[in-house]
Amino acid sequence: MSAHDTPPIVVGIVNVTPDSFYDGGRYPNLVRHALQLVEEGADWLDIGGESTRPGAEAITAEEECARVLPLITALRDTVPISIDTTKPLVAKRALQKGAAIINDVSGLRNPEMVALTQDAWGTVVMHNRGTPHTMGGLTQYPDLVSNVRDHLVQAAQRAKSPNVWIDPGIGFAKTADQSVTLIRHLDAFVQTGFPVFLGASRKSFIGQTLNLPDPDARLYGSLAAVAAAHARGVRVFRVHDVAPTKQLLGLLQAIDSPSTPYI
Repeated sequence: MSAHDTPPIVVGIVNVTPDSFYDGGRYPNLVRHALQLVEEGADWLDIGGESTRPGAEAITAEEECARVLPLITALRDTVPISIDTTKPLVAKRALQKGAAIINDVSGLRNPEMVALTQDAWGTVVMHNRGTPHTMGGLTQYPDLVSNVRDHLVQAAQRAKSPNVWIDPGIGFAKTADQSVTLIRHLDAFVQTGFPVFLGASRKSFIGQTLNLPDPDARLYGSLAAVAAAHARGVRVFRVHDVAPTKQLLGLLQAIDSPSTPYI
């Protein structure tokens, strides 16, 4: 089955953080919010306890565990859960509590995280450089698309999980123009043979491209990114807005495969 024949997967974002760029502190009852995303059709939930937005302050592994583990425990019998973390200790404890997937936004730089992937059903490997404090100055690439693609393939080959996705890291050590360029060329990532995982939801590149400084105004831009990525063969989408994304993908699938309705 080619990427274009694969049904889309919608990953609902659940941030257990007070300082995430869009939803930090927005949902006082995160279990209820997560269950709402599942009701809207989320195929898996991505739970994170440390903001990775530019300039975000790091927290300890213990604090991160205190944020995410109760939520994973409460939701582990719903849909598959990924733990969005760069810390091996957090990933290990999350897997013990019922998470099935490691989503490492540092791209498996840590050998301890690489070793842990053998205990996970799946691993998402994202391209990034530096830290939230330094990545904004690390946007120089000899050839953006091939450099990011080749780095991801090398990192993905280190993962020991039976399922591995590659994420080009939209907005991470990328300018707005570079993020748009990566979306334009996502077919180059699909052609690697690794399924592609896209996280573009409400990000600043949309705001800078469309002059929308408020993340609340970026839903339509987010859906446009999903549509463009879907046309290029991407089938896994990490989003804040599950219901609109499911509706968009449902119609795209109906158009592409009229004999097999998505909804």
